[in-house]
Amino acid sequence: MTTYKDIHGTKVEVRDDDPANPVNGQVWYNSGTLKGFKVNPAGAWATGGATNTGRFNNGGLGIQTAAIVFGGEGAGAGLSAANELYNGTAFTEVNDLNSARRLSGGAGSTTAGLAFGGEPSPVSTHNESWDGTSWTELADLNAGRAYGRSNGSQTAALYFGGEPNVASNEIWNGSGWTEVNNLNTGRGFLSGAGASSTATIAFGGSSPDRALTESFNGTSWTEVGDLNTAGKKQVGSGTYTSALSYGGSGDPDGTESWNGTAWTTGPNMSTGRGAACGGAGANNTSALAAGVNIPNKATEEFDIPGTSTVSFTVS
Repeated sequence: MTTYKDIHGTKVEVRDDDPANPVNGQVWYNSGTLKGFKVNPAGAWATGGATNTGRFNNGGLGIQTAAIVFGGEGAGAGLSAANELYNGTAFTEVNDLNSARRLSGGAGSTTAGLAFGGEPSPVSTHNESWDGTSWTELADLNAGRAYGRSNGSQTAALYFGGEPNVASNEIWNGSGWTEVNNLNTGRGFLSGAGASSTATIAFGGSSPDRALTESFNGTSWTEVGDLNTAGKKQVGSGTYTSALSYGGSGDPDGTESWNGTAWTTGPNMSTGRGAACGGAGANNTSALAAGVNIPNKATEEFDIPGTSTVSFTVS
């Protein structure tokens, strides 16, 4: 019978603690318990810093370590204009939006961002610019909508889809909005990802719940690989070739990773997030999820690769 020593050249190490920097596949005894270390290439979710105000249906922008969560609604408090800045560890309350709203789109960074659209009824055409300190009203959208999705930067953003089953698509050039080619399939409650207005993807949505994914090249939309699980109200972050989809109606705590061609199922979140909420991330290796389908302060962070120490049992 082949032994561990035959394979690795040494016996299993016996120690009184876990090694400080184990390598993938390393095995050891700690106080009589057989343990091992593994790298999880699919990544893992972990608890992030809590927001100061519990909310849902909020907007979000930025990356995991520098994000803004804005608007939404809280328990019995109606629509919110609250705005919180995340530094990768904790949230700080900063200057509010000029108009309270939920279900709005966001684009850009924590020092140069946009928030646009959303509710109350009738749906909003408001567009506000964030300079790192305060919000300033800019030129409105051509058509008000909520539950649409947005990507891009403060000077080059895209806003597409929305309720009820809207296919329209508007592009922002830093001073005004222009209607451009529509989605192939109109839908609301959808999500998307993209670092610019000329390279983005749209996925999910309703009605009915959809797995459909479309890619935008600055001129037109093209159908590409579907999600593994159909749904609506997902959160999206990343770029059009390296994105994440998480939460939503189809799999509230599920995650899927996009590589520019196909979606791969990833690890689950600790908390199912079945309503639109703020998300932020530079690509499919990191993300921040804030807000759930009831008012909640909890956030989660995604990182890849994830690592873990596991204990073995004899069977």
